[in-house]
Amino acid sequence: MARPANRLPALSLLLLLLLLPPPLLSLEAGHLRPTEGRLMKNCIPARRKCQADLTCNTSYHHLKSCTFGISTPTLPEDCLEAAQHLRNSPLRNCTCHRHRKNQTACLDIYSTVLRAHSLDADFCLQFATLCTFDRKCDQLRKAYGKVCSGTHCQRQDCLQQLFAFFEEAPELLAQGILLCPCEPSDLSCGQRRRNTIAPSCALPSETPNCLELLHICNLDKQCRSRLDAFQTHCHPMDILGTCATEQSRCVQAYMGLIGTAMTPNFVSNISASVALSCTCRGSGNQQEDCEQLEKSFSHNPCLMDAIAVKMHLHKQLLSKNKTDNSTSPVMERQNLALRPRPWMPSLFSCILTLILLPSFC
Repeated sequence: MARPANRLPALSLLLLLLLLPPPLLSLEAGHLRPTEGRLMKNCIPARRKCQADLTCNTSYHHLKSCTFGISTPTLPEDCLEAAQHLRNSPLRNCTCHRHRKNQTACLDIYSTVLRAHSLDADFCLQFATLCTFDRKCDQLRKAYGKVCSGTHCQRQDCLQQLFAFFEEAPELLAQGILLCPCEPSDLSCGQRRRNTIAPSCALPSETPNCLELLHICNLDKQCRSRLDAFQTHCHPMDILGTCATEQSRCVQAYMGLIGTAMTPNFVSNISASVALSCTCRGSGNQQEDCEQLEKSFSHNPCLMDAIAVKMHLHKQLLSKNKTDNSTSPVMERQNLALRPRPWMPSLFSCILTLILLPSFC
């Protein structure tokens, strides 16, 4: 059998073995800790179970090929996704026993699983991963990804599929993917969030005048009704930005525009501000009307506050699962047989369960 390409050097394996606490070596939430043997499983048989599962086996090999180090501070999304899959696989929390056969091979597996636990996926990737566990969300997301990607870009088809995704996917997942919270310094998270609507395909290749977009929108009944809803629910009532109606309705109205001629997006990878992809240059005597339309997105305190509140709720949702030292209820359900663990129900986790549970029926 050929030697694994990424096997740790013998000295590194020895050091890893010496540093781990006896009698068992285990992984729990990204940390090393001693655990009773009856609760743990050895990495060798766990790896065999992983090999029998296509997703697990592919993720394992892919993660081994990912490069880690100072020169690669931002990992590709496929590496993060592979790590996420391994954290919810038969390899989760596997152990290596001292003084057992195949100790070197076990530690080689263990070091790969350790990589998965050492990666802390950003919130945007976590919501994207949750979407893959919901059959409808996953199908709709793949559908727009197919017609909106790179050389396969078909703009009208892309817009139609984007509209279908945000119209038909479970609301919590669709909102979580689009309005996921990112730290200003996390450029990869911000880029992933901004690329959610595939702007290189969905948005015009040449920046049009905002009034041209409005004219196109008014010719389409669906777009016109969605814009009316946005202007109603996201209208600021005062200088403090108080919305005319509930903030949740403003968010729904904003998302309802995605896939229409008035599709908005985040302005950059480091900002949560949004805007239309248009300009007011050359508006002539309609300059004021154009600027008013443009500012209803880019300088709308009601919309900005509504988005900020929704992002905060999404952060609370996923942070609570992390604080509770568990995955989301969906992932927890998949691992229930492997790692029994009581968890306290909460409003967020109950909502998430109710939305995602039908995909497993």
